[in-house]
Amino acid sequence: MIPHALLIAGPTASGKSALALDLARALDGEIINTDSMQVYAGLRVLTAGPSEAEEALVPHRLYGIRAPAEAGSVAWWRDAALAAMQAARDAGRLPILCGGTGMYFSALTQGLSPMPPVTEADRAAARALLADIGPAALHQRLAQADPDTAARLRPTDPQRLARAWEVFAGTGRGLASWQSEPGTGPAPWRFAAILLDPSRDTLRAAIAARWAAMLKGGAMEEVTALLAQNLDPSLPAMRAHGVPELAAVAAGSITLEEAGRRACLAMGQYTKRQATWFRHHDLGPTHRIYARTTGLAQFSESERAEIFAFVDGVR
Repeated sequence: MIPHALLIAGPTASGKSALALDLARALDGEIINTDSMQVYAGLRVLTAGPSEAEEALVPHRLYGIRAPAEAGSVAWWRDAALAAMQAARDAGRLPILCGGTGMYFSALTQGLSPMPPVTEADRAAARALLADIGPAALHQRLAQADPDTAARLRPTDPQRLARAWEVFAGTGRGLASWQSEPGTGPAPWRFAAILLDPSRDTLRAAIAARWAAMLKGGAMEEVTALLAQNLDPSLPAMRAHGVPELAAVAAGSITLEEAGRRACLAMGQYTKRQATWFRHHDLGPTHRIYARTTGLAQFSESERAEIFAFVDGVR
């Protein structure tokens, strides 16, 4: 029998973690992180990772397991997730993959391209180039060398631009070209998804509340500790929501109020891209919830029954 895994997906601040926790407790499941920022250690508050109390309730896997100095990759995460999923199944528990990184979900449900690994030297050279000429100029250079990939990227997205450049420089082919080839194929699992898709207004309010909670919970202290490591600013961990803004506060270049305005705006723009991605990608049989969740308690008895019936129907 093909093993089954449950995906809980949706934009930032949509309530995925609360729903995953309740379902894991009800279904004897293990929660596996499917968020590219929550894999990094030392960012529990900034990335809204599970609390120690929540981790004590049910097993949580792949949270805070990578040093901020180490850039993760989709391929690395896929291998780690498959191992965690198999361990959960071996223990008789349901793997529940929870997060908002669409490419991570796609790596499982659709597979990966056959792109070879990029050397650390090529990665470092791409970061150095980004730091030297800036993202806009790097986007222009990429457009000349690899127009197909450049057309998919925004000139204001330094992380993905550096990634695209390191792939082109290291392999002689563009990222879009590699991604067009058949690769590993879908993971040998049967996937079903609960997709959260609340309104834009609901998400904006939730993001503002999250920012306030992050500040109270120690976000500034996390950023201070991160800055003390003198990391390359192009590393993914240094681009986590709130980090650039609070780093600017620490440097004295903006106020805390301005940092909040910028961070909430950036998170709002990101949630829009996330929602668009999830609406246009197939995650398998999907139960959609057009609301922000705070856990199963918010739903009526009939709505809870519908959720459990969906999960039972695809197991």
